[in-house]
Formats: sequence, structure tokens, C-alpha cells
Amino acid sequence: MLIECHNMSVRIGKRNILSNINLSVHAGEIITLVGPNGAGKSTLFKTLIGALSPSAGLLNKASDLRIGYVPQRLYIDDTLPITVSRFMNLPRSHSPKVVAQALSDAGVAGLDKEQVMDLSGGQFQRVLLARALLGEPNLLLLDEATQGLDHRGTADFYRQIAKVRETRGCAIVMISHELHVVMKQTDWVICLNGHICCQGEPDVISDSQEYRALFGLDSHDDAALNLNEPQLQAASGTR
Repeated sequence: MLIECHNMSVRIGKRNILSNINLSVHAGEIITLVGPNGAGKSTLFKTLIGALSPSAGLLNKASDLRIGYVPQRLYIDDTLPITVSRFMNLPRSHSPKVVAQALSDAGVAGLDKEQVMDLSGGQFQRVLLARALLGEPNLLLLDEATQGLDHRGTADFYRQIAKVRETRGCAIVMISHELHVVMKQTDWVICLNGHICCQGEPDVISDSQEYRALFGLDSHDDAALNLNEPQLQAASGTR
């Protein structure tokens, strides 16, 4: 167990952003967070990282927890000449071997001498992924890391994430609006909207009433929902 939340709530100012969050992250698994804008997904990430503190409940972390973070976007002045190698060595230096391995694991081996400004959107996101791997994390957090990529680039990125799990053995928690794209690459889906509406395996969640209501989808086959319902966990439950 890397992280465990028990009835955790997070308040910012006078506003309660998250309420009664119960979830667990185990080594080597991929979890996808889905939910509308303003659902508290980024707030949950900030709390897991330690930038925010729970206002109620418990947040337990493994003593050896090492978190790598891939942001939604990162702005770099396009007039700033900086190579991928230099970017990978900010704010502290790493051995060329460690940098090369991280770039390879992220699927962009050999780009170390390229200018960051010359990279495609997909290449740059993979460089950000490689940078997150430098600290040898056992938990990777990806905050909508495919935003701005086309459908093909998004699918390729998620396939690379699955490879990272295989090669590094780290757990991965990622925010995504594209459940249909990540279904094959994720083990567990959590639907968030200020609280956990439902959680379960991706094919079960995609057919759940809670998920479809959350995203305003049309009603689905009630028979299929009834068959899957026992596999759904209540919002207050954990695995």
C-alpha cells in the first residue's frame, strides 16, 4: 500500500472541495480519475503530493513513498535556448546514464541534444514524463498530461505509460477525460465530483449509471447495468 485515504475532506478557504474520500493506491497499479471540471481532481493530486492538507479524515503514506509528477502543461519561453539534456538536469544534475535511461523509458531515447522548443507536443510530454522518472518514483501522478495532443498522440502516450509500469513497477494515478482511450491501460477508475461517485474496473464504470449521469450521457441498457452493479463499489467504500 502506497497511499490510503479514510474519509478525507479538503477545504480551501470557506469552500469544501472534497468530501469523505476513501481510496487506496497499491504498488504497480494504474488508477484513472475522471470527473467534470471543478470536480476536485487537481485538488486531490495536490493533497496527495503534500501541497494541501486534509481538513478532516486521514491520509496515510508509505514511509518509502517517492512521487513523480507530470503536469498538465509547462510553459517555457520559446526564446530560451535549452536542450533536452539541460532541461533534464534542472534544478540538479543527474548522470548521463540516468538521464538516458529515463528518456528511453519514456519513449524518447536519443533526444537529449534536441532543443526543447523544437519538440512536438507529444515529444515534450514524454520528456516531462522522463523528468518525473529521474527520482525513481514508486508513484507517478499525471495531471491530464495528454491535454493538447491529438487522439493518436494521446493513445500512444497512454501505451507508453503502461510500458513504464512494466519496466519501472511504479503505481500510476492519472487524471483523464478520455475513459474510452485509457480503458485498456488502466486497472481501476474513480469517478470524482467533490466526492467519489463510484469506482471500479473500467468496463464496469463505463456502464454505470453514476458515470453516465456525471457526463450527461444517454441512458444505457438497464439489464447490463444490473449485471454489473454488484461489481461497483459504493462511494464510501475502499478496496
